[in-house]
Amino acid sequence: MKTLMLNVNEIEKAAEIIRQGGLVAMPTETVYGLAADAYNGRAVANIFRAKGRPMDNPLIVHISELSQIYGLVREFPEKARILADKFWPGPLTMILPKSARIPDEVSAGLDTVAVRCPSDVNARKLISLSSPLAAPSANLSGSPSPTSARHVFNDMNGRIDAIIDGGECDVGVESTVITLATDPPRLLRPGGITLEQLREAIGEVVLDDAVLNPLKSGEKAASPGMKYKHYAPKAELVLLRGSEESFLGFVNSRKDGRTAVLCYDEDMPYLELPFIPLGRAADYEVQASRLFSALREADDKGFERVYAHCPHTDGVGLAVYNRMIRAAGFKVIDL
Repeated sequence: MKTLMLNVNEIEKAAEIIRQGGLVAMPTETVYGLAADAYNGRAVANIFRAKGRPMDNPLIVHISELSQIYGLVREFPEKARILADKFWPGPLTMILPKSARIPDEVSAGLDTVAVRCPSDVNARKLISLSSPLAAPSANLSGSPSPTSARHVFNDMNGRIDAIIDGGECDVGVESTVITLATDPPRLLRPGGITLEQLREAIGEVVLDDAVLNPLKSGEKAASPGMKYKHYAPKAELVLLRGSEESFLGFVNSRKDGRTAVLCYDEDMPYLELPFIPLGRAADYEVQASRLFSALREADDKGFERVYAHCPHTDGVGLAVYNRMIRAAGFKVIDL
């Protein structure tokens, strides 16, 4: 298969590929998504094949306007309406009871469907010209998510029909996922919309245990990104928990030519081995936007091991922590 590289003026061509049952990687504000017609079970199944993704991992359906949600869900409760009014278009996914139109390939056999309305204008244009789109991240399953068309091409060239180059993604981590199919609602995956913002909008929201910990044995993933190891580079990623002084002492004693550090800007003057900066220690949004590119850069440079600060868990820091702890396979050293 020849993978076409399309620019944002060729979205009609991409929409025709979707209508024909093909796969198109599209930019969103979070990460690039690998899109297929959400109502076409055969096309959606091809997403799993292209990514090497387990079929028990549900997908998110992307819509271009709120009215499209009524064909996707059985009910749209008041709390969902409040969240849609406040955060859509934007990086928030809501899980709701699914309609009969949703193929099992989209929902992984669950009785719910995950839906979001992206803020990226090119993504919404593609949806409006085709249909609601089922779209996980456009990368090989388990690897760092793609935040540029180049990342997608490196992973998916020859596996999918086309890639729309919409530049770099702004948010840099996947959308926040909240389920409204439970009472109280539960945050299943943190992202650019924070737990604090959700609670301010609708009151009580429970932080699901799987945000900070591995899924329990036999537990089924209710949301993308809940698997034990996810977002992982080829290099071994290890998180370090401790003071700044202990962090610098530990990593500077590992100068072997095969090891690098994901660091804060403040660390750079004191490091004695290769490093990839993530932003300032207090700037969680920048850390989120740079994280997946940094993990891919570590692989591009051939490092075998990467050490990183254990992130904070407030605000968007919770999203950074969630992605890094899974990319590390929960390997944390307490210094």
